[in-house]
Amino acid sequence: MSSSPEVKGREPVDTLYISVEAAIALASVVGNVLVVLVVCVNRALRDTTFCFIVSLAAADIAVGVLVIPLAVTISLGISTQFYTCLFLSCLLVIITQGSILSLLAIAIDRYLRVKIPIRYSTVVTQRRAYVAVCLCWAVSFLTGLVPMLGWNNRQVLGNLSGSDHMVCEFTAVMRMDYMVYFNFFGWVVAPLAVMIALYAEIFRVIRRQLKRRAQATSDSERYYRKELKLAKSLALVVLLFAVCWLPLHIVNCLDFFHPGRATPKMAVYAGIFMSHVNSALNPLVYAFRIKRFRVTLLEVVRGCVVCRGGARASPYPGGTPALAEKVDAGLPQGLQHVDDAK
Repeated sequence: MSSSPEVKGREPVDTLYISVEAAIALASVVGNVLVVLVVCVNRALRDTTFCFIVSLAAADIAVGVLVIPLAVTISLGISTQFYTCLFLSCLLVIITQGSILSLLAIAIDRYLRVKIPIRYSTVVTQRRAYVAVCLCWAVSFLTGLVPMLGWNNRQVLGNLSGSDHMVCEFTAVMRMDYMVYFNFFGWVVAPLAVMIALYAEIFRVIRRQLKRRAQATSDSERYYRKELKLAKSLALVVLLFAVCWLPLHIVNCLDFFHPGRATPKMAVYAGIFMSHVNSALNPLVYAFRIKRFRVTLLEVVRGCVVCRGGARASPYPGGTPALAEKVDAGLPQGLQHVDDAK
């Protein structure tokens, strides 16, 4: 999803771009497949928050499997029919929307967890979490496929018939007013603003609760301290998304509001690179900042590396599940199953 550089023959920067994209694709797929495996292996992680995290991981896997290969293919200047190129470009938008709506669902989930801790388990059920994930992806498909309904550059290309071929470039088929006003302002900036407000409120509520219990040691205090650690980790994921995606959208805005300017190919490639590398960063955040996730991840990796003749190794050395259940059992009803964070 980008301002495509003009195709005028292969340059060294093109070769470097393709090589880096291949490395990012591999890292994104491997890292996020491990995220899904960790959640499947450790039943203590199968709560509503990690349901949304798996949805985000699925979007990041799609970046490695679909988005990056498509972006590289489009950069090669292949010849396709108009609507084939348009559909491929829409796929890039759909997967991006899936990521940001999954992040928004995570923020809403954490907000409810600290605002209504006692009623949280009855309000946010696993079934409702699955419905929310499906809704996120349904909205992503609807918003991403809007150009297929007519908001595209079909008329700009003049007398191009349905069977005629053209050099497939993102900016050749996608209208920049759609990308800037509808996609960026409507479905990137607005959700990011909501997430910032939600996390600000989450931190305010948690710090207020901890201040009230500053002199006491209680299950509630432990609950809010763990929530604070996890909220910081998930807010970091949102921050990385914004830092990685905003440069590319800024390039799109500059191209739209200043159509006469020429964007350097290196700047375009840098923006594309940053947007894609975001998908490889999320597993690192989980691994380094969420203890329960990190412990299980190490066991999954060891199980993959060390072959034990087909014998099934326990992913929980020393009875981790029992320990987790014991810790949860000590918490008040409604404050159980707190995600452990470093």
